[in-house]
This record gives sequence, C-alpha cells and structure tokens, in this order.
Amino acid sequence: MGFIKEFKEFAVRGNVIDMAVGVVIGGAFGKIVSSLVSDVIMPIVGVLTGGVNFTDYKFTLKDAAEGVEAVTINYGNFIQTMVDFTIIAFCIFCAIKAINKLKKEEPVKEEEPAPTPADILLLTEIRDLLKKN
Repeated sequence: MGFIKEFKEFAVRGNVIDMAVGVVIGGAFGKIVSSLVSDVIMPIVGVLTGGVNFTDYKFTLKDAAEGVEAVTINYGNFIQTMVDFTIIAFCIFCAIKAINKLKKEEPVKEEEPAPTPADILLLTEIRDLLKKN
C-alpha cells in the first residue's frame, strides 16, 4: 500500500475527523470558560476575599542587586492557578451535566419473553395433571 493512499485512509477515517472537530470546539469552549472564570467569577471571589490577589505572594530567596533581578519562589501564582483550575473544572462539570440533561433519552424497550417451546408446555401440563392426582 502506498504511503499517500495509507495516509488518505487514515485522515478521512471518521474517528480522526470527530477528534479534530472535538479539539477545535474544545479550544473555543476553553476560551469561553476561561473568560467566565477571569471576567465573571474571579472578581466575585476577589470581593469575597477582600481583594486578595494571590499572585502577589512570593518568597524571596535572594534580593535584587545591580543588574540582577531578585530570585523568588512565586507560590502565589501556583495558588492562583489552582483556584482557577478548580473553578474551571467545576464550570465544565456543570456544563457537561446540563448538556447530558438536554440529550433526549431513548425509552428502554422491554423485550418480550421468548415463547415457551412446545415440549416445555407439554411437560408443564403433565406436571400439573400429576399434582392434581
């Protein structure tokens, strides 16, 4: 099989196209959720926490000198990233839950029991007759 033909079969396979669409829509949805977090939710969190900005928290290992920047551990950025992640994960969870509720559930078809074979019916009748006697 030629390389081009093999690549063509791979590229037009349904799963690859579905995955590509998912990645594009996921990227756009990620921007929406990030905007929701940074523009709507975080200002509310800021008001509730008294305007605390976690990104300002850092531990200085070495102070700045002439021409050299200070060496710091920016643990506040880590805390802020964890808060953002938690909020984003919660928003995505809620969105997926809402989408799943909107999906139409197909009614479950109850399967009719298979008809009882004739020999079993005959044996059942014989058993019932023997019980009567």
